[in-house]
Amino acid sequence: QVHLVESGGGLVQPGGSLRLSCAASRSILEMYAMGWYRQGPGKQRELVAVFITGDDDTNYANSVKGRFTLSRDNAKNTINLQMNSLKPEDTAVYYCNAKYLVGISLTNYWGQGTAVTVSS
Repeated sequence: QVHLVESGGGLVQPGGSLRLSCAASRSILEMYAMGWYRQGPGKQRELVAVFITGDDDTNYANSVKGRFTLSRDNAKNTINLQMNSLKPEDTAVYYCNAKYLVGISLTNYWGQGTAVTVSS
């Protein structure tokens, strides 16, 4: 079992910045992958950014490349999403995701979500 707790959402003006954090209940080094997804009003949940443990690359949605940065703090079992140059279309509930692999069984764990509203 993996518990994920997000923080850092809120209201920000266009062009502003926010930093989201996700704290995991166990070592993030045990996870196959971790990242952030989001679900905007009337939209399906979509990938924002994800990294695979042991891989140097981080994958970003095209819509956030160059503006968002995913980072990890192994000592604190935390991942962070730095969001800059925010746009109204970034408005969504952001969910932390962890993919936990045991043998050949991959389980997805989700946080409760944190709301981000970009509006003037």
